[in-house]
Amino acid sequence: MEGPGDPGAPAARWKRHIVRQLRQRDRTQKALFLELVPAYNRLLEKAELLARFSEKLQPEPDDVTPAVHQGPWEKESDQGLSPAALRVKWQEEAEGLRLVCGEMAYQVVEKRATLGTLESQLEERQSRLAALKARVEQLEEARAKEAGQVHARRALNEEQRAAYEALRARVGHQEAALRKLEEEARDLLERLVQRKARAAAERNLRIERRERAKQARVSQELKKAAKRTVSISESPDTLGDGVREEAETLVLAAKPGSLESEAGEKWKRPFRSASATFLTMSRCVDVVKGLLDFKKRRGHSIGGAPEQRYQSIPVCVTARLPTQAQDVLDAHLSEVSAVRFGPNSSLLATGGADRLILLWNVVGGRLKANQTLEGAGGSITSVDFDPSGSQLLAATYNKAAQLWKVGEAESKETLSGHTDKVTAAKFKLTRHQAVTGSRDRTVKEWDLCRAYCSRTINVLSYCNDVVCWDHVIISGHNDQKIRFWDSRGPRCTQVIPVQGRVTSLSLSHDQLHLLSCSRDDTLKVIDLRVSNIRQVFRADGFKCGSDWTKAVFSPDRSYVLAGSWDGALYIWDVDTGKLESSLRGPHSAAVNAVAWCYSGNHVVSVDQARKVVLWH
Repeated sequence: MEGPGDPGAPAARWKRHIVRQLRQRDRTQKALFLELVPAYNRLLEKAELLARFSEKLQPEPDDVTPAVHQGPWEKESDQGLSPAALRVKWQEEAEGLRLVCGEMAYQVVEKRATLGTLESQLEERQSRLAALKARVEQLEEARAKEAGQVHARRALNEEQRAAYEALRARVGHQEAALRKLEEEARDLLERLVQRKARAAAERNLRIERRERAKQARVSQELKKAAKRTVSISESPDTLGDGVREEAETLVLAAKPGSLESEAGEKWKRPFRSASATFLTMSRCVDVVKGLLDFKKRRGHSIGGAPEQRYQSIPVCVTARLPTQAQDVLDAHLSEVSAVRFGPNSSLLATGGADRLILLWNVVGGRLKANQTLEGAGGSITSVDFDPSGSQLLAATYNKAAQLWKVGEAESKETLSGHTDKVTAAKFKLTRHQAVTGSRDRTVKEWDLCRAYCSRTINVLSYCNDVVCWDHVIISGHNDQKIRFWDSRGPRCTQVIPVQGRVTSLSLSHDQLHLLSCSRDDTLKVIDLRVSNIRQVFRADGFKCGSDWTKAVFSPDRSYVLAGSWDGALYIWDVDTGKLESSLRGPHSAAVNAVAWCYSGNHVVSVDQARKVVLWH
């Protein structure tokens, strides 16, 4: 027997099917002809018999003898009839036979018509049979072709199965190698963190030693100044305010308690009365002049506290890309426009149009309210922590910047002097100096110890954001330009044009790269060593939602982050320039600002619909 997999089995089935169809046709069509053929034969016999009768009935013209018309088939009853009677009788019979012959001829015509119809049906079915045979041949060819393809695919499947098994084994080996490499990477990371921690401790120790040396030198100078004895006839109260201020602040410069008390006592009685008759006001002026010369030699103010610089120590080895929202809060009463992490990465500040600054603690992947800072005179546009994290500076719409001390609800100082909205306020590397930018087309430097504007820079276009370090100030403006200023010089040192109004600036922690965001819906990284644009970032769907949309670097400078008008967050790789990911979900309005904590573990975004979102 032929098996189901034998190629000849379908052919045998088709043959049996054709035979069954032929037998079925024979059964259905044979019944139509079974009566026709015998009837046709009988009709022929009757026609032949009728012809014979007709010949017999034709008499001779002169022969009227009855014996001539007698035949062996005549009945004996007809022998006594006259020829005329016989003629009439036979004519009647002939007429009956002609009627029968006509009927039979009509039946023959009908049968012939039926036969023609059946023959046409037979031809049609034969043509259909031929078409079916051709179709069967085509199907046989297709079946053979499909069988070949099935065989080829089975062989291919076997090859792919073998390749899959080999790949699976290879993946297993690679996963084992990856786990081993990850363990080694963790070990290296721990060692690197420990090394960086040791380096940071050593650096802090060196800084502390330098500060102690500076304090010791200042103490020695104070001792020398305290030993000088001058006297004038006028009372000490008649000294100028500047001299008294120099004397008072000089005492505060010495950190040790014993030296401070000793110097304080000496400066409370700076003149000895024994020589009061020998010194005049000119001598006092000479002493003050000597103090001012000492100030110039030292390089910083002798009358103020020495600048305490906080160098940023990188604590983030590799930043983690955010993947999901951990906490979503309707934090403010209206639009939230500013967000900033503190130096310890656990304290967060947000500010908005409701004139409130909210401090949050990041605990267990959640934002917990810490404190509310009140007293702002207008909507908050920018917030910034000082390097120690103990003070917070905010720019407001009431033409001023305000200073708070963390832990105190009321504002400590108000930096007034701008004539329009203040759009940015940032600390410099010391907690005693700050820079602000405004829509009144000015950039101002501030001495926070005296809440005094130490310098005003006039610009042709209003400022949207500023960043600063050491003696350099960088400002982004509405005229599509980024300007560089030196605190020690009167003029702009460099201008870098960009396409679109600048909405924000962000400085990398190594202070070698600058990130700008502009209204042409692009982010640009500028290499500050060569002062040119290194990379331009753009993406389908990314658009700046406002003139104050903020973008930031990741702590390790590997990524840049910005929010879009549709509530999505976009992250690009700095080295490749490619879009790394886009995050959507909680935000239903334009994202105003984003912040990436210094440890690299969390990202916070704020939008125009009052939402504050913590990403992990």
